[in-house]
Formats: sequence, C-alpha cells, structure tokens
Amino acid sequence: MSDSQVTSLSCVVVGAGGGIGKALCSQIAAAGGRAFLVGRNEERLQAVSSETGFEFMVADASNWEHLDAAVAKAESVLGSINAAVNLAGSVLLKPAHLTSRADWDNTVGANLSSAFGLVRATAPRMFQCGGSIVLLSSAAASIGLSNHEAIAACKSGIEGLVRSAATTYAAKSIRVNAVAPGLVETPMTERIWKQPRAAEASLTMHPLGRFGQGDEIARGILFLASPEQSWITGQVLGIDGGLGKLKSMVIAK
Repeated sequence: MSDSQVTSLSCVVVGAGGGIGKALCSQIAAAGGRAFLVGRNEERLQAVSSETGFEFMVADASNWEHLDAAVAKAESVLGSINAAVNLAGSVLLKPAHLTSRADWDNTVGANLSSAFGLVRATAPRMFQCGGSIVLLSSAAASIGLSNHEAIAACKSGIEGLVRSAATTYAAKSIRVNAVAPGLVETPMTERIWKQPRAAEASLTMHPLGRFGQGDEIARGILFLASPEQSWITGQVLGIDGGLGKLKSMVIAK
C-alpha cells in the first residue's frame, strides 16, 4: 500500500494496549497516519502513547456508553474518523459444561459486544466520507477446537456481524472486514505458548510450524483499514499459519 494512503488514516484503535494493538499503532505512526488509543489498562496505553505520540482514553469496550464516549473523544482529537479497529477480547479455554454464566458473559462482553459496539459507534461518523472497520475473529470460528466453545461462538458471531454490517453500510462506502489469527504470541495468550505441553500441542496444528507475531497480524489489519483497499468488504482474512484451512501432519524423522 502507498504511504499516502496510510498517511490519510484517522483511526480509532480499541485494545491498543495489547500485543497486536501496540504493533498496529507503531505501524500507523511509522507510516505517518494518526490514531486514537482506547483500552482498559492505562499503563499500557501510556506506554504506546509515549512511543507513538497518539492520545488515548481509558474505557471498557464492552460498555457501550464508555465506548461511545471514547469514539466521541477520538473524533474531537482526530477531527474525523475514517477507520476503526477492534482488538478488545479475551481467551477462555473451557468445555461448555465447565463454563460458568460469568465466564460466558465476560467472554461475550469482551469479544462480541465490544465488536458490535464499535460498529454501532463509528459507522455513523463515516456516513459522509466512508471508511473502514476491522474486527478481530479467530481461526477457532471456522474449525472445531476442543475447549473453545465460548470463544468460538463469539468469534463466529463477529464473522456474521462483518457480513451483515458490510451489506448495511456499503451504500455509504463503509467497508467492514475482519482478520482471523491463529495463536499469536501476546501477553494475553502467554499461558498457552509459555506452557511447554500446551505449546507443543498447538504448534502441531499450525502447518507453518510456529506461532504468529503481533506485527504480522497488524500488517493484515493495516492492509484492510487502508483506503487503498476500496473494493474489499465483508471478508475474513485468515492470518493463522495455515491453522484454519490446512490439515497438518506430524511426519516422523
């Protein structure tokens, strides 16, 4: 994508303090774009802000009133919004019969409600000039992974949201897409990739033989957010080392 296209970005990044969010904001800043940072952890947001120069606001993305306030603040800071990215989320690895109602509500709130809330809050602000909304799905939405019932249900909901919202807002030149990563080495997932047995089991499911990095996912998000990708909407881009579409086989050496 051309530097001029990225330079024109005025992007709200929800979940900016996480591993993927930090990488995305660094890439936007390096290309001359602008972003407003939203997240729950003030210390992490401050660190990203210090590195990029972007302003931030602490807010719980699962609370639509908080999110509405954050988006309004973003618009006042940026002047206009032509891109929005939701990276808020959580990882719950439990079978359905061990998932409590609190577990379920928290997973839905952090993942699906935050995604829906961002579409709801940002789409009207793009009615005049168009824009791009990028949500975060998961390879777990398209394949059956044990103990992923709650998170898979939420991410599948996000993919349905992408397709419907892309149709609803197409007439306003608003594009809605998602990325679907495999296991990415971030602070949120470290209890998996830092635990040898869990890491080994997960690696066998990724045909490329390694876990993803935050900057790799961020590049895909920036691609979809860029105005240059003006004919891409309603799509889910798998950035997953082959997890979602390929069958990996362990071959004895």
